[in-house]
Amino acid sequence: MGPHIIAIAIGLIMDRIIGDPPSWPHPVKFIGTLISKLTAWLNKGKARKVKGFFLVCIVVGITFSVTLAILIGAYSIQMWVGIAVESILIASGLAQKSLREAAMDVYKPLIAKDLPSARKKLSWIVGRDTDKLDEKEITRGVVETVSENISDGITAPLFYAFVFAGAPGLWAYKAINTLDSMVGYKNEKYEDFGYAAAKLDDIVNYIPSRLTGYLIMLWGKKESGLPFSRRMKGWWQDAKKHPSPNSGYLEAATAYQLGIQLGGINTYKGVVSNRALMGIGEVPLSPNHILSTISHLNTAVVLFWLSMMVIGGILFGIT
Repeated sequence: MGPHIIAIAIGLIMDRIIGDPPSWPHPVKFIGTLISKLTAWLNKGKARKVKGFFLVCIVVGITFSVTLAILIGAYSIQMWVGIAVESILIASGLAQKSLREAAMDVYKPLIAKDLPSARKKLSWIVGRDTDKLDEKEITRGVVETVSENISDGITAPLFYAFVFAGAPGLWAYKAINTLDSMVGYKNEKYEDFGYAAAKLDDIVNYIPSRLTGYLIMLWGKKESGLPFSRRMKGWWQDAKKHPSPNSGYLEAATAYQLGIQLGGINTYKGVVSNRALMGIGEVPLSPNHILSTISHLNTAVVLFWLSMMVIGGILFGIT
């Protein structure tokens, strides 16, 4: 496990500094292509839930096996070659720099009062309609998106890298996450076929989302005047109001730490969705809360990595 721990640490640093160079071929694109081709073949006729289950097994199995084969080949050459290759694979599966940059791309025109540009940049990272949003609602869109993606994009992949042999575990998680984003919809086309993908995504995100939210509540930047016990109680209660069984634990943590209120009315292609409110809104949302949310991201990632190291050290010590 030692080389994998080193590779995880290097990959985390690489992602923080370098991110995902646009010119590099990204593994998610290959996973997405595989999902698209299999979906066109399987998502028709009867027994679509069963076919969707086989889709998940095939995509996750291939992703894990290919990643493992690459590492076996790399480590067979020399340990440091293996570490280098695994570090790159891990870095390409994380989203620290890209998430920060996406948030800042909206923040900069927002503070310059260039709302048309801020709306356009926000539309690149959210599914909701952005063309009529004011400064407060643009800020909310960024804060909510960054908050929930701390787990999906960073700490959950890290968790499965620690739990399942480094890069193969990370990329198995990324395959599940990609499956959910492509077929995990509750509509006529995907409700049955995407059922397995959506449920598995909920399951694999259960622990990382709650642990990440808890770390934000403990150590994230605090701007609320509420005592810790009140914030913790509110976090736990409000998180369950979110339509996602996991994302609420990130958004509610941000809301209670910063003393803001998240949730409310969103529109998706003109269809109104009224999301439950989280937090009590001690202060109104402002663009600077984007910076505070990025601070939560940085804190949560470091503490999550340290937590995994401590837990891993304890378990290895026991065994």
